[in-house]
Amino acid sequence: MKAVNHYIVIEAIKEKTTLSGLELSETLDTDNRYNKAKIITIGNLVEGVEVGDTVYYDKVAGHGIQWKDKLYHVIKVSDIVLIE
Repeated sequence: MKAVNHYIVIEAIKEKTTLSGLELSETLDTDNRYNKAKIITIGNLVEGVEVGDTVYYDKVAGHGIQWKDKLYHVIKVSDIVLIE
């Protein structure tokens, strides 16, 4: 699998969020607009990030894609807000 142009394929990293000792699901975590992910592949026009980088991206950006029984997300480089 290889991304093209300005697209990036990422794998979401699940983080546990707690509030007053209670664990929140992603759907209940409304204060956090960004999700954490690992970059799997980048398109030929992407600059500033590399394969393997851990990034935060807008959680409403992109779409899911199933590849070899795994769910990945496809986003654009402009959806990334920071690199860890």
